[in-house]
Amino acid sequence: MTDRSRRIALYVLCVGVLMIVLDATVVNVALPSIQTDLGFSQSSLAWVVNAYLIAFGSLLLLAGRLGDLIGRRTVFLAGLVVFTGASLTCGLAQSQGMLVAARFVQGVGGAMTSAVVLGMIVTMFPQPGEQARAIGVYGFVASAGGSVGLLAGGVLTQAINWHWIFFVNVPIGIATGILALRLLVRDEGIGFGAGADVLGAALITSSLMLGVYTIVKPAAEHGWGATRTLELGAVSLALGLAFVLRQARARNPLIPLRIFRSRNVSGANVVQMLMVAGMFGMFFLGALYLQRVLGYDALEIGLAFLPATVVMGILSLRYSERLIMRFGARTMLFPGLILIAAGLLLFARVPVHGAYLTDVLPAMLLFGFGIGSSFPSLMTLAMSGATPEDAGLASGLVNTSAQVGGALGLAVLATLSATRTSHLLAGGASTAAALVGGYHLAFVIGAALMALAFLVVVSVIRPVAAPAGHMQAEPDHDRAKARQGELSEAA
Repeated sequence: MTDRSRRIALYVLCVGVLMIVLDATVVNVALPSIQTDLGFSQSSLAWVVNAYLIAFGSLLLLAGRLGDLIGRRTVFLAGLVVFTGASLTCGLAQSQGMLVAARFVQGVGGAMTSAVVLGMIVTMFPQPGEQARAIGVYGFVASAGGSVGLLAGGVLTQAINWHWIFFVNVPIGIATGILALRLLVRDEGIGFGAGADVLGAALITSSLMLGVYTIVKPAAEHGWGATRTLELGAVSLALGLAFVLRQARARNPLIPLRIFRSRNVSGANVVQMLMVAGMFGMFFLGALYLQRVLGYDALEIGLAFLPATVVMGILSLRYSERLIMRFGARTMLFPGLILIAAGLLLFARVPVHGAYLTDVLPAMLLFGFGIGSSFPSLMTLAMSGATPEDAGLASGLVNTSAQVGGALGLAVLATLSATRTSHLLAGGASTAAALVGGYHLAFVIGAALMALAFLVVVSVIRPVAAPAGHMQAEPDHDRAKARQGELSEAA
């Protein structure tokens, strides 16, 4: 496979990922129009989002492992077919039930498509320099796609109608599938060996599906201390524990537990959960501040997030590879986390009558620099300990930690923000002041999550030795520790 073919294949994979990432936010902009057109109640409208999240979040890990077993190219293409067909059905939906069911199927296709992409990238680009560059492209698409979705959703909903936020996926999905068939090299997978671990698949899928449902439904609506939330959460955890015990004893485990022995893989996924949990507060509650307090419409909200997207793109696409090769992936996490935390703290002081240039834009720029410098490094570390046979599993694990972190973060931050707002309203504050007070609390908690992620990087993640010919600014004793750790893990 020539360098040119690999680059084009990378862009094809990233277009597929962008389509999935866009869909997660583009729908949020169109929800008021969907509610009016199909007659959703306020409570039932949430299922347009929740149906997708439940399917997507619960199947990522399984889809990633299936890519290792039967071929990542096969799973990617099958996911494209499912997602594109479900998008067409969503666009054609004329009833609530039809749209919610199609959104669930869309989540299945999205999980299959996105779960294996990182695994395909690290096998296509095995050299450290080119791998860092490729992961930088992926990191930009994965992190900036959400804000692009806000802009695209506003344009499509206002210029045409909500049906087109789904219809636009059809030609993109078909074109991506055709190019993927031509450019992606067929991989056979390692096979099922002694047989398929059907029980393990059932346990992990049901555990994650019930866990995501608990987060987006009873926890978000009734609180974390509600009886139903605690009951469903306990069942989800019990199923997860049963899955771990099954994998430890199975002759041919669906998900070998050896992948968690790598401190960098485990640590990077914990950091990702904390980062995404904190950042969801910025994207979701920041958009609500712009809409409900400053009075922005959907298109203006998308444009407000554009500077962060531009900065992410410049860093991820042009400089992330050089920075990672020069300083090391672990080192690059430190300034990234600090900048994200600083952006959250700036948002925690926005006033009721805020001005975009002085109160919002500085925080957006800090987010852009922070995410653009840290996400490619985090992806590199999360995939660094995976063998070629486990690359799909590691890729699915990265996406799962992001989805679970996002769902947890959104549920917790939104709940605490709403509670704070209610207390301020009861104390006589104006609606705008109460809303801002609630958002301030959520942003401070988000900054605290960044601080916790910082501590995990310091205590868990090891430096990755620089490849020959590149200088890496890690202390000599850190490099020695890294080599000792690699030797001990190999033993």
